Amino acid sequence: MPQFQIPYGRTHLTAQLDGPFQIELLAPAQVTPAPDPAQAVRVALDNPVGGIQLDNFAGAHSVAIAVNDKTRPVPHDVLLPPLLERLEKIGVSPAAITFIIATGLHGPMRQDEFPEVLPAEVLMRYRVLSHNSDDENNLVCVGHTQRGTPIWINRFFAQANLRIAVGNIEPHQFMGFSGGVKTAVIGLAGRKTIDHNHAMMLDPHANIGRYEDNPMRQDVEEIGRMVGVHFALNDVLNEKKQIVHVVAGEPQAVMKYGIPKLLELYQIRVAAPFDLMIVSPGGHPKDINLYQAQKALAHATLVTKKGGVVIFIAACPEGTGSKSYEDWVLGMTSHEAVLERFKREGFRIGPHKAFQISRDASRERVLMVTEIPPDFVKRLLLTPYPSLDAALEEAVKNLPAGSRIGVMPWANTTIPLLS
Repeated sequence: MPQFQIPYGRTHLTAQLDGPFQIELLAPAQVTPAPDPAQAVRVALDNPVGGIQLDNFAGAHSVAIAVNDKTRPVPHDVLLPPLLERLEKIGVSPAAITFIIATGLHGPMRQDEFPEVLPAEVLMRYRVLSHNSDDENNLVCVGHTQRGTPIWINRFFAQANLRIAVGNIEPHQFMGFSGGVKTAVIGLAGRKTIDHNHAMMLDPHANIGRYEDNPMRQDVEEIGRMVGVHFALNDVLNEKKQIVHVVAGEPQAVMKYGIPKLLELYQIRVAAPFDLMIVSPGGHPKDINLYQAQKALAHATLVTKKGGVVIFIAACPEGTGSKSYEDWVLGMTSHEAVLERFKREGFRIGPHKAFQISRDASRERVLMVTEIPPDFVKRLLLTPYPSLDAALEEAVKNLPAGSRIGVMPWANTTIPLLS
């Protein structure tokens, strides 16, 4: 593959890669999307997994539906109409339904941003709220998990008669997988809940592709049971963000059905580590900001030699996406200093992003192609390059013949696995 395209924001970058190298594309399996995505959603709703039926909630007086925010490419325009049709069919009036945009710690979305997430017909007909993890008046505590996580959850969601989570099943760098209850119980949680749960990312079992023995993910499942998330509607998307599979039902059963389907698409076996990795999170919205795009760097590191090079391609039109991350990292002078300070001060959301970046960038050399101003990139302890061609020229100039080069265009959802 001497010439290749790699996603960048809402477009692509094209580059030529020549030389006596072993070049390997790490890309999802090529699969045909569902021929009729809306019908696939209806079939999933007709055949829910895990022994739960929406019919059990006929006539519910209040329904809360958790949906992801603008940082997740969830096809709500396809998933929601069949779900809403089904709810109305069992006697749930539109006035009884509230959508809550699950922002986690990303910060609440403004009302004028809601069209980025939800179709116009939903916005016209249903009540829509944006979660705020720091609004204690709209949080309620429902106890603690066995791992000690305090469960603060959105009050409107917790008090509804029927609680539904809608989203994608995707690889997640330390949660193992997104999907199931996560949209609701992390996306609609309070800061204390997210901080305590996410501190488990330092556990050696908290990494991409692990579910059953991942303490962080299992803590989330317990939160879901304690909050009482009744139903999940999830899809699996291909790299073009097209629906391939849809599954609905009891949330943990949804995960157990969906994970094998996801792995068929996104788990890639790699024979040996690479000298150079060229990675993109997958374009918009995966590279909407550095907070989201960082996952590509983490996934690339899994199969990059220590001392190797990563070209990290992420548009980041919204900058870092986290003021707490910026405030914490600006003024730091080295990755080693970041790691030492994080260890000394303990886990906090925001600074954890600096830790993750420095953990990987201290292990390999990172060249970044981005819209973030170069001076600011340097202050974030990364090395900016004005173009992909410039970064490639620098990266390959000292590579010996036979060096292994990997290209991972959709790194945020690719699970590279060393054989």
